[in-house]
Amino acid sequence: MITKTKGAVTYGIDAKIITIEVNIVQGTNLYVVGLPDNVIKESQHRIESVLKQIKCEMPRQRVIVNLAPADIKKEGALYDLPIALCILQSSFQRQLFNLDQYLILGELSLDGYLRPIRGVLAIALECKKAGIKTFILPKDNAQEAAVVDGVDVIPIEHINDAILFLSNQKTITPVKINVQNIIQNNIKQYDLDFSDVQGQENAKRALEIAAAGGHNLIMIGAPGAGKTMLAKRISTILPDMTLNEALETTKIYSVAGKLKGNNIITTRPFRSPHHTISNIALVGGGINPQPGEISLAHNGVLFLDELPEFMRSVLEVMRQPLEERKITVSRAKISVEFPANFMLLASMNPCPCGYYNHPSRACVCPNGAVQKYLNKISGPLLDRIDLHVEITPVSYDTLSEIKKSENSNIIQQRVIKAREKQLIRFEKYNNIYTNAMMNSNMTKEICIISNSGKQLIKNAMEKLGLSARAYTRILKVARTIADLDNNDNITDLHISEAIHYRSLDRNNWGNY
Repeated sequence: MITKTKGAVTYGIDAKIITIEVNIVQGTNLYVVGLPDNVIKESQHRIESVLKQIKCEMPRQRVIVNLAPADIKKEGALYDLPIALCILQSSFQRQLFNLDQYLILGELSLDGYLRPIRGVLAIALECKKAGIKTFILPKDNAQEAAVVDGVDVIPIEHINDAILFLSNQKTITPVKINVQNIIQNNIKQYDLDFSDVQGQENAKRALEIAAAGGHNLIMIGAPGAGKTMLAKRISTILPDMTLNEALETTKIYSVAGKLKGNNIITTRPFRSPHHTISNIALVGGGINPQPGEISLAHNGVLFLDELPEFMRSVLEVMRQPLEERKITVSRAKISVEFPANFMLLASMNPCPCGYYNHPSRACVCPNGAVQKYLNKISGPLLDRIDLHVEITPVSYDTLSEIKKSENSNIIQQRVIKAREKQLIRFEKYNNIYTNAMMNSNMTKEICIISNSGKQLIKNAMEKLGLSARAYTRILKVARTIADLDNNDNITDLHISEAIHYRSLDRNNWGNY
């Protein structure tokens, strides 16, 4: 007797529905076909142990398991439960109804209890798209899958629960959750706040501009100047995530197995990898491609502390995702795409000793060392960073002030208003939400400046030695500054401030 049910396989952050077929014929042993990996092939031993636990047995005939379509590689132990149920049905040990109408997944432990699996949100979304009404899965994954409206999520703790449910001997209530309430009730209350930062008004202003326009930013300053302290507080001024952003980010964390009990990611990610990170860990990949740090930072912030200390090859692999906001990982037999729409926030010392341009300490680096240190970061990568901010240590008098500076909530409200203006501006464009996402043609169309503004940029490029690549970046940043100023037009004042944030483009940087 041939028994069928439905399963799924994940590729990147998406899923595909597959069919699981079991037939029992004359012969011996269990055979799994349809490009299974070794974990699936080992399912025979787990399933045999589970069947004994529930007073059943593995058929002493040839059991053929087909995972269709056969040209798609299948991985993981998530097919244990559907294979076991199909074996019980095909061997007439249990009567299970309408198996082919359900999507069933779950990893079995040796005593029959189900362990959680990865990629459940992506599978539930594909389940809805395919018109499958019911998803049977481990209880620990039920809340995550219930985020998708229109699919009945049946939580299973033990294989016996699935057998009783499918034989109409037990009613299991589908899990239901209100996603909007979860997002509203789980808005993170940060322990950090910009009011904790004394002084550094120039840096805080730059971070506000970066948050408002989604711009990449690098801070250059001596050790102890407060670069990391400032960076960790940028999350407190970013707008709250929308439902679509929350679902996108949750899919990535689900596939990577990093949800850690959360039903849905409700706060913007802040990823801060160590400078010893490898290329694959940063952009994603491996034999079975998994999302890297740039994808885990999707809709949030990727903070690279001490940027020149990262291997140059690691930094260079970010160039394409910074431009295209996605990363394609290709292998011999598979090619997957991960989203990577993140804000890059970086920090660095100005020189090897750390005290170039310090107001009170002398730099002891030899001639040419400062420029050599900066050259660890390639021009094309710097080209993709809109704001360069020089940070100097705060004086004792400023640090000892009792009066607190502006708090994060006030700054965040200005950022939200600026983002709202951008959403209206980019309504007619696909997948463009912030000024930083504009391409060259859009920049020319939207960032209209006066003749005096053009002359201002020209003078800056000639007198300050700014590179040609700075032109488009200046226009984008100026547009964001105008949005923060609630001004529909880019004025000369906005352009002047944008030019101020191009320190590393100056030809005389590091020459002394």
